[in-house]
Amino acid sequence: MNYHHIEVKINTTHKPSYFIGSMIRGAMGYALKKVTCINPSYNCEGCFAQNSCLYHQFYELKNSFHKYRFDIELGSGKFDFGLYLFDDACDRLPYVLSALEMVLKSNGLTKHNYIFNDIEFFLNGNAIYENGAFKSLDILPKVFKVDSFCPNIKLKLLTPLRIKKSNKFLRDDVELEDILRSIYQKEQEFNSGKKAFKLDYIPSYATVIKALSYKSLTRNSNRQKQRMKMDGIVGELAFMGLDERSYELLKLGEVIGVGKQTVMGLGKIEVVDLN
Repeated sequence: MNYHHIEVKINTTHKPSYFIGSMIRGAMGYALKKVTCINPSYNCEGCFAQNSCLYHQFYELKNSFHKYRFDIELGSGKFDFGLYLFDDACDRLPYVLSALEMVLKSNGLTKHNYIFNDIEFFLNGNAIYENGAFKSLDILPKVFKVDSFCPNIKLKLLTPLRIKKSNKFLRDDVELEDILRSIYQKEQEFNSGKKAFKLDYIPSYATVIKALSYKSLTRNSNRQKQRMKMDGIVGELAFMGLDERSYELLKLGEVIGVGKQTVMGLGKIEVVDLN
């Protein structure tokens, strides 16, 4: 899997809400449609360009693996955020960057429509924005690979993890198999376009520590005109004697996210090797 990681740093005294993922995604969607739409009616339904439209792929396709996700931090007090683009979405990088610049410098964020002039863009760790303009974007996407292996890890659930089991969202606890299954399903859909409902192997590990809690979170949906629940599980788990395949899946989860609503920044995990 190839991917780009965009980082946006915004220097401002304005303070955002606790959860910025929904706001950032919605603002980019509005700008991305302006940047990419070639339909005079500006209407997605029945549009002749659906199959090649980046906005349609990112925002209108239902029940499919979206080839992007926002990377946010809860309660940071900053507007800074990241954005991952996966595989062929990397080829549409200029459209995405144009939309993000439009959001920050023209359209604005929050109900106050804050405009930001002191901003920085980074692509895969390289500065790409200088004196109010993008520099050369001749930077190759990263290729996902796992070069090391550690059987003893700590797994951090940094933003609410929303996983359904028996048709209900998990609230009080989550097993490693639930997390691995979610990542595996995304991996299979991404690689083959097929749905996978269970792991193709049996994980090996011993749980050492679970320190989990349920995080209540809501967002305002402009499309549905109501507040939507974004609750999920946060905290840490530690495992000993983890098998290599499970380790690789968790490292993939660091990139693509885990569970539902990852496009808004939920399901962000971090794998910490324990020596």
